[in-house]
Amino acid sequence: MQQLIGRQGTILIVEDDRNTAALVATYLEREGFTTVVIHDGGMAIQAAADCNPVFVILDIMLPNMDGREICRTLRKISDVPVLMLTAREEEADRIEGLAMGADDYVVKPFSPRELVERVKAILRRSKPATMRQKAVISFSGIELDQEKHSVTRDGRPVALTASEYKILLALMSFPGKAFSREELLSHCYQNSEAVIDRVIDVHIGKLRQKIEDDPAQPQFIQTVRGHGYRFSDDERRGMRDET
Repeated sequence: MQQLIGRQGTILIVEDDRNTAALVATYLEREGFTTVVIHDGGMAIQAAADCNPVFVILDIMLPNMDGREICRTLRKISDVPVLMLTAREEEADRIEGLAMGADDYVVKPFSPRELVERVKAILRRSKPATMRQKAVISFSGIELDQEKHSVTRDGRPVALTASEYKILLALMSFPGKAFSREELLSHCYQNSEAVIDRVIDVHIGKLRQKIEDDPAQPQFIQTVRGHGYRFSDDERRGMRDET
């Protein structure tokens, strides 16, 4: 395991190509980040637990555990932003990576400067200035706590991916507002123009499975035909600040 010391927080780089990993680490270290580099997918989860990264850069094709499985496992225990690297550009791979909770998706070969800028942009967007970070939003048994970054339904924890959480936060922050798919994409992904609209439908479907009594007849997340989605504003209980 290689570690370069910086000032902006730790970024975990999981990449079996040593030249690529070293290049990415060098560019990030110049920006003041600490980098922890590992080349074996089987070490990724333990490395994340050990270094508590603010960001994870994750190759898909790795020895012992591939990037998809690592991302799925991370999403069960953490909402750390994840950027996935891949040599494949097929639409199905992009959808799969983003739907499982990755925040962005970069195809090799790539510009290391652009990669660093994407990382910095995602970190800026991970705490949107427009959202009230200490607010708890409640509606008919659903409670979203921005300070704890948690969601409960009737007091029971609801496990969401980072993208699902961001979508739910946007919708619940403005109940009744109809969001287009493009607007919801912009809440989830820094490079939203490179992501297809259908990813949002995948996230919405999974959200409904987790928070609706009957996902086929959703009470909370409603479809706005020809446009996108909105969160119902019926019987809204409002927003309160935690002090």
